[in-house]
Amino acid sequence: MTQDIYVIDDDDSSIPIFKELFKNDKEFKFIGIKTDQINVALKDIPFLIIINEDSIDRDIIELCKKIRTDEDNQITPIIIVSSNTERKHKLDVLKESVEYYIKKPVDTEYLYYTIKNIDRLLKINRRISPLTGLPGNVQIHAELKKRLTKKEEFSVLYIDLDNFKAYNDVYGFLKGDEIIEYTAQVILKCIHSRYSENAFVGHIGGDDFIAIVPTTSVDDICQTLIANFDHDVNKFFTKNDIERGYIEVANRKGIMEQFPLTSVSIGAVVVEKNRFANILEIGEIGAQIKHTAKSIIGSCYVVDRRKN
Repeated sequence: MTQDIYVIDDDDSSIPIFKELFKNDKEFKFIGIKTDQINVALKDIPFLIIINEDSIDRDIIELCKKIRTDEDNQITPIIIVSSNTERKHKLDVLKESVEYYIKKPVDTEYLYYTIKNIDRLLKINRRISPLTGLPGNVQIHAELKKRLTKKEEFSVLYIDLDNFKAYNDVYGFLKGDEIIEYTAQVILKCIHSRYSENAFVGHIGGDDFIAIVPTTSVDDICQTLIANFDHDVNKFFTKNDIERGYIEVANRKGIMEQFPLTSVSIGAVVVEKNRFANILEIGEIGAQIKHTAKSIIGSCYVVDRRKN
């Protein structure tokens, strides 16, 4: 997936340098931004912001404060490139949670590897879940906002395990972690084999996952996810439970209750242009449609294709 890097530079002197420096790195896209366009730029939630201090007539401290106080860009890395070598000025800038302050004349090779290493660190650190290695809620929200802002058409799959609490009660949390890891692997395999780019998989928490795919036709991918999940999920159950087709759990009153074996439910929301005003609306529909899917016994999916 292409990483958008915004270069704030009022005289457009930096963009040609970056494009030449990264001509063999197609995953990075450098976009020149004037200081009076900063509000528009922040809405796009870029991967990285680089500010050429010498080329702007705006106070750099105030500009950095504006970026850092923007809700969607609190974790967006910032690099300042400047000819100001005064120590106090450099420290004042860094105090605004700026990651790097690079002095001119710039060693282009140093700048190149600084950006490459930021990319590497973000790929590691933004994977919030230590269990699945998938992005968490911060990145999920940012990804949804970015696509809505760009008025893209896409679909959101809300993926949830059925009877997972009962499974944990019988088999324990360690085995529960194993089935969550299995679910994450199934989702990643299915999504990335189908969509080589512009797809996203996140871990909301517990047994809840999300996938964002660049299409409004989702029946096929939902069917593939379910088929792959059901194919091997029985390896997490004992032979007796598989033969019975259910597990038994004592409720709070000590009475044994029967629960079907763990399955997967998918609630898919089709996001066409101008259908939703914000990500909260998508989440609300997603919760409704996933609830409908979970009311059906066994692995299944339900798609919401309602218009405005």
